[in-house]
Amino acid sequence: MRILIVDDEAAMHDSYRHCLSPNAHGEAALRAMADELFGTAAPVADAPHFELVHAHQGQEAVDLVAAAGENRFAVAFVDICMPPGIDGRETARRIRAIDPDINLVVVTGFSDYAPIEIGRVAGPVDKLSYIAKPFEVEEVVQTATALARRWQVDRELAAVRAQLAEKVELLEEQTRELAVNEMKALHLANHDPLTDAPNRLAFIRSLSGWVRADECFAMVMLDLDRFKLVNDTLGHLAGDEMLRSICDILSAQVPEGGMVARLGGDEFALLFPTPGVEAAVMEAERMIHACAANFRIFGHTLQGSASAGLVVIEPGADADPTDVMRRADLALNDAKKNARGGVRLFDERMDESVRFRRLIESGLSRAIEQGELRLVYQPIVSHDTLEVVAFEALMRWDSGEYGTISPAMFIPIAEESNLIHELGDWVLGEALKTLEHWPGQYVSVNFSPRQFRRPNFVGHIVERVDRAGIAPSRLQIEITETAIFDDAERAAETLYRLRQMGFRIALDDFGTGYSSLYNIRKFALDCLKIDRSFIDSMGRERESAAIVHSIIHLGRALGLEVVAEGVETEAQVQSLRIAGCSHLQGFHLARPLEADRTFEIAEAGHVATSAVIADAPRGSGTHG
Repeated sequence: MRILIVDDEAAMHDSYRHCLSPNAHGEAALRAMADELFGTAAPVADAPHFELVHAHQGQEAVDLVAAAGENRFAVAFVDICMPPGIDGRETARRIRAIDPDINLVVVTGFSDYAPIEIGRVAGPVDKLSYIAKPFEVEEVVQTATALARRWQVDRELAAVRAQLAEKVELLEEQTRELAVNEMKALHLANHDPLTDAPNRLAFIRSLSGWVRADECFAMVMLDLDRFKLVNDTLGHLAGDEMLRSICDILSAQVPEGGMVARLGGDEFALLFPTPGVEAAVMEAERMIHACAANFRIFGHTLQGSASAGLVVIEPGADADPTDVMRRADLALNDAKKNARGGVRLFDERMDESVRFRRLIESGLSRAIEQGELRLVYQPIVSHDTLEVVAFEALMRWDSGEYGTISPAMFIPIAEESNLIHELGDWVLGEALKTLEHWPGQYVSVNFSPRQFRRPNFVGHIVERVDRAGIAPSRLQIEITETAIFDDAERAAETLYRLRQMGFRIALDDFGTGYSSLYNIRKFALDCLKIDRSFIDSMGRERESAAIVHSIIHLGRALGLEVVAEGVETEAQVQSLRIAGCSHLQGFHLARPLEADRTFEIAEAGHVATSAVIADAPRGSGTHG
């Protein structure tokens, strides 16, 4: 370490050389002092090696410090009186201005300056020391050694602080980037990628708020007439442009305080406040008339036309969002059948489906006793070897009275009644029985929001698994974010208890619910299942492909498995493999299998993509 000696007397420079040269009297004196204090065997750390640089005037010293560059001085011994140049006080001030980290030692026999005056210009005080002339060798050696080592430690600490500052800055930048990406993901999850209008999820959430408010409002379900003809004759790009134009018209025409959402395809939904039925009909007709315009698209002139179903909800009505949408949809269907290009107000006579729903509910209550329900199992495979790691249990109902009934029809009806608990118990029991015949795979079982909210949900699952003699790790519990959104704190506690007991947890239909980075971090999960709608459109829509890639990268970053549902083409398989998706599920790999067929597939441990056939309708998850 370099030490600067600043003194106008040559004899003083010789004294410093004698004190601070390697293996000189100073080190011997230190060892003698240590022997006297601690005994002859006391170890003494080797003194650091000093490189002495000499300056005979203050300005010369200032120039040496300025020219030091990276080879900086650790300590400077500065004589206070150095005629005829600048004195020690001014020398110390200038040195400190150049190098704020150097340790200054003011050496003086007498001075016109008090220490406080020197400290005021050459501080800070913790880097400023004083030695009086004449000095002892040990005093110089001890001071130089202590300050040089302190200087070295300060430099190391400064380097560590600089590294930490860089890491903190990088972490803050990543946090900001994560927040921006989360906002983008949240926007994508709640908006239609084509029109940027609110999507079905956002519309249902808004409608839920409207039905709770004490205000009369109208809901319009609107569909374009003969839109398929546009896509078939001019192509999907022209159809997309027309959808954007219609969305712009509706957004401009909707009454103040209302909203426009694209539910999918050429179907739009609107909400707006209204004083009554007549006013609502007039507003709906006005918007339908605005859509009946000529559109110039890609050099072609197209005549727009739309039909609408209207529902008016009076204040205080005991309305359900799902029922409001169902009524609007019934009115729209009636409009398209009987009055294209017009508006139909919902009439109770349109609601024949209520009778059918009641028939389904009563038939479903007898289905278990009569043996009309069965489970099929769709393999879940690893993305690289196609090894079968699990099967998802899917329900089928072959009614003796109504024939084969889709889960998409009877599951929502069961969900609205206590039948969902009875069905869920039957599914879990049958799945655990089948699981006993598989060598090591786990079974993935869907649980509805109503089941998940049962007060004894955890205890009920544990009791059934214990009774079956199955390890908890071989049961994966599939839930959607809808099941946990109403009471997030309780849901987080429930999932944590299940994970602690060894059960696997999968978040189903990820990307279509209330998906957010907050939820993923909050809830104990093993797996994310990408909704089949994104997989289906990832080859056509850049936004869907971006969402799929984002979900895969998010899952991998958090150490979660990511299962792509609805894989139906080899191109999708390859795209998902490249993206890093860990597991695949869909018709291209294997259709849902009867229980006895799963035994051979489970034993073989893999699937042949062209050899597995089943009688199940297209689809996956709870409704497929």
